[in-house]
Amino acid sequence: MAGMGLGLAAAAMPAMAATPGRKIGYAIVGLGSYATRQIMPNFASCEHSRIAALVSGTPEKLERYGAEYGVPKTHRYDYKSFDRIRDNPDIDAVYIILPNSMHAEYTIRAAQAGKHVMCEKPMAVSVAECEAMIAACRKAGRKLMIGYRSRFEPHNRLAIDLARSGFVGPTRVITAEHGFPIRPDQWRLDRPLSGGGSLMDIGIYSLNATRYLTGEEPVEVMAMESTDRSDPRFKTVEDRIDFLLRFPSGVTATCVSSYSSAHNQYRVIGTEGWIDMEPGTPYEGHRMRIRKDGQVADRAPPPMAKNQFAGQLDHLAEAVLTGSPIIVPGEEGLADLRVIEAIYRSAREGRAVKIAA
Repeated sequence: MAGMGLGLAAAAMPAMAATPGRKIGYAIVGLGSYATRQIMPNFASCEHSRIAALVSGTPEKLERYGAEYGVPKTHRYDYKSFDRIRDNPDIDAVYIILPNSMHAEYTIRAAQAGKHVMCEKPMAVSVAECEAMIAACRKAGRKLMIGYRSRFEPHNRLAIDLARSGFVGPTRVITAEHGFPIRPDQWRLDRPLSGGGSLMDIGIYSLNATRYLTGEEPVEVMAMESTDRSDPRFKTVEDRIDFLLRFPSGVTATCVSSYSSAHNQYRVIGTEGWIDMEPGTPYEGHRMRIRKDGQVADRAPPPMAKNQFAGQLDHLAEAVLTGSPIIVPGEEGLADLRVIEAIYRSAREGRAVKIAA
């Protein structure tokens, strides 16, 4: 994929001196639902990662989760004191789980404090912010990884291998649909915080799936927005965007991003059958079906010792400890934002838009 060379270059930085049994200490930045319900509990399954510090603007959360995870008061920070992480050697990396518009600021500040960065997706709210984040981490000699958890999930890893190897023949068409009926009164519906609506949230799963299943970067997009502005949820952000991507090999991908319909699916259609994932990218409960030689059958991947969350956390830790490459570096997040900006432009202007390399 485009940008992977840069990611490999970044990974060539000197590895941290390895101590037997050493675990990389993460500071969790933002203690919202995703952090506390999905990410933090899964450190228990990690081999190379641990929670070392917490950052939140809510003292009650710092007290509650600090006690639950054994984080001492000296390792609990608010946003004003965030830069003091520089002086804490127990913190090797930060995991930024904040509203999208805050990703760039805290990634850059973390890098300047000498810490490696895991940043949730979408990486930022603009291509320019992504580029600034990459530059800051490169200047500081720190690694930058984006939280694409599905790349560490066994069904998705198998789908990538099967699609790229031509298991059902060369890929010709991909469909990818992600959506859910969003509840009102949350930051994702506030454009200054989110940078956009469904596309900057659930829709990125449709987009990213097309890129990792093909191993290519799209060159053109045609998009159409459907939003009921009388719905109070959608005063400043979009509800649904349908978009068609064209890839250099001739593959086309038809995608849906929605805040008003429930679906989580993708299908790779080749010349000899298809690979279907429904649900495709949930927290758990994935299912794969394959049609080949006129037969449809379920397919299960080989078992893995870690789930997608622990696998993601340990991937950055292993890269820090050994200098190994990151499969989802900052350049991967930048590539998604380039396409997202083109999708928004196409929907706004009502025409196909070429996507710059």
